[in-house]
Amino acid sequence: MAFALHINMERCTGCNNCVVACPVDALELYTEDPATKDKIYKVKDGKAVILDFNSELCAGCGVCVQACPYGVIKLAGPWESRAKARKAEAQE
Repeated sequence: MAFALHINMERCTGCNNCVVACPVDALELYTEDPATKDKIYKVKDGKAVILDFNSELCAGCGVCVQACPYGVIKLAGPWESRAKARKAEAQE
């Protein structure tokens, strides 16, 4: 069952709480080397943060949502659209 996440990267600080909390390793946080585009897994000061989400691994448990101190992540179940998740984010 595939779930969708809406991730507000403007609010993300790169703290890595969501990645550590995810029991199924559905999230990956990294920066990109500007020259080589290689992934750099040591994120410093939340600069150029990329948060990848693997919807096929996601169990929909919401642990990542609870772990984020900044409300960056919103979970949408397989019955919801990404648009609905974005609308909920905009109302906050």
